[in-house]
Amino acid sequence: MPARPQAHWMLTAAGIVLLFSGSLLYAQDPAPESSSKPADTPAPKKPDKKKKSDTATQNAPDQPSWDPLRAEKDLEVGQYYMRKGDVDAAIDRFQDATTAKPGYAIPFRFLGEAQEKKGLKKQAIASYSRYLDLYPHAEDSDKIRKKIDKLRIEVERKKK
Repeated sequence: MPARPQAHWMLTAAGIVLLFSGSLLYAQDPAPESSSKPADTPAPKKPDKKKKSDTATQNAPDQPSWDPLRAEKDLEVGQYYMRKGDVDAAIDRFQDATTAKPGYAIPFRFLGEAQEKKGLKKQAIASYSRYLDLYPHAEDSDKIRKKIDKLRIEVERKKK
């Protein structure tokens, strides 16, 4: 009966392996922290009402800030919103496009148009001016300069 001692030997070896593997697992556990320390709980952040409520780069920190493909998509969607009549959504998309590709002039022109349509004249002047700074020899530069002059006159009238 040679099979019986061999089975006994295998069971003994398996028991020894289980015994040592269990103690090795406990050896790797970190020591629990002392309960005398107060728990470090960060104070809840207060929402900042001055920040914009929804922009792609703010709500998704993993998004790169310079992304020309996203800028093009934001332009397309912003133009769609303008055609639909949702000026606020269009402004958000055009602002996202200016963030995604800051040296790109076209979003500033569309942003200026949307801001002008909403009645944000000072902001429209800034957007149009940035458009001309980035693209001084634009085909529509004369038209944009006339819009800027017209908006400045309207802003001056409101001050009086």
